[in-house]
Amino acid sequence: MTKATKKSGTRTAKPKLAQTNQAWGGRFTEKTDAFVETFTASVEFDQRMYQQDITGSRAHANMLAKIGVLSSKDLSAIYQGLDQIEQEISSGKFKWSHAREDLHMNIEARLTEIIGDAGKRLHTGRSRNDQVATDIRLYLRDQIDIIVQQIVHLQSGLLDVAEREADTILPGFTHLQVAQPVTFGHHLLAWFEMLVRDATRLQDCRARLNQCPLGAAALAGTTYPIDRKMTATELGFVAPTANSLDSVSDRDFAIEFCAAAAILITHLSRMSEELIIWSSAQFDYIDLPDRFCTGSSIMPQKKNPDVPELVRGKTGRVNGNLISLLTLMKAQPLAYNKDNQEDKEPLFDTIDTVQGCLRAFGDMIPALRCKPDKMYASAQQGFSTATDLADYLVRKGLAFRDAHEVVGRAVAYGIETRKDLSEMSLAELQKFSGKISADVTKALTLEGSVSARNHIGGTAPKQVRAAVKRARKKLSLS
Repeated sequence: MTKATKKSGTRTAKPKLAQTNQAWGGRFTEKTDAFVETFTASVEFDQRMYQQDITGSRAHANMLAKIGVLSSKDLSAIYQGLDQIEQEISSGKFKWSHAREDLHMNIEARLTEIIGDAGKRLHTGRSRNDQVATDIRLYLRDQIDIIVQQIVHLQSGLLDVAEREADTILPGFTHLQVAQPVTFGHHLLAWFEMLVRDATRLQDCRARLNQCPLGAAALAGTTYPIDRKMTATELGFVAPTANSLDSVSDRDFAIEFCAAAAILITHLSRMSEELIIWSSAQFDYIDLPDRFCTGSSIMPQKKNPDVPELVRGKTGRVNGNLISLLTLMKAQPLAYNKDNQEDKEPLFDTIDTVQGCLRAFGDMIPALRCKPDKMYASAQQGFSTATDLADYLVRKGLAFRDAHEVVGRAVAYGIETRKDLSEMSLAELQKFSGKISADVTKALTLEGSVSARNHIGGTAPKQVRAAVKRARKKLSLS
């Protein structure tokens, strides 16, 4: 028999309630362990959502006033208190407490300190479960808008460089082997298209998360006659969520965002890899501004492309955050579980990492300078106009497979004699096919090669400029 159930005379001694967290301490008989209090608190990282939490509380208060739960006096006091709290937090004067666990209870407790019982009435008809689900959606919605604008900024810089370098020729690669000549502007437009898909994926994610969980309460809804459409509209959501259980337990939107972010940063990593290769002494195609590079503590000649390298490295943490969220959710029964407190740190880290990488790229790309002579000389190596010679022979009436064999033999001869196709005399070329005549010269020049690909999506300078024009128009409408 425990002390709490020992009898004193004929009466049973009542358990002494502990002074613990005021939000839920009523049924507890001992205080939370000091370590557990810190271990289970989320206030260190969820406080970044304070503006969204306050915005959600204002909307909830307006709705409660409409249905008669709050008086106009209470509503006015709540607004006054929330305004004061917002100012305290933004100015750094707010005192956060681990004992109050999270952002929501810290704000509610402070509101009650400022305005009294009206602060306690604000939580009527809602739970921290639907409150946090709403806050995260509001916060992520705002951050997606910022990221999309950062993507647009980077795309704008890419278009400027692409237009400037529309005629600059460099080798295009497959398997990192010289394949065909392309223009540098065309190459940068490929990066632009990657980012188009990234932006639309994020916008799709935003559209799906833009439903309001507020009113789902703990998991089953509430007995109060709340107006969920009113709060959803006031908070800028398209509609309330359809099911209360799903409302508080769903984190698909966070997973979807992290998946889109993982693809985005994978694209940035691929761009980084090319920038790193191109800036190496072996390629020497580009020069990165000094302000985006560092030196060596022992080798004075070094100029290291640290920004692209770091962006490439950060891909691992963003991909890891996606796996963390998938693993977090894979075995959770409905509805809310404490596990879900672990959703915020990988989500917030992904947001911060992606925004930092986009800012770095957005500033670095417009300042990038290419070295056209080095690019051109590299494109002259590796028989990059071999396909052009094959196409030339097809136009002369040879079947493509036969033309392919003819050019293959010409390339073998070039390897043996250390001559590019463009360096061979007409007599040499005619040894491989009598269909070759003096007009072959144009087909074998780098300029002729890129200019011949004059169709939508092609590398011809004319098409690059047209693509830049279309892309700018698209960005202005976004």
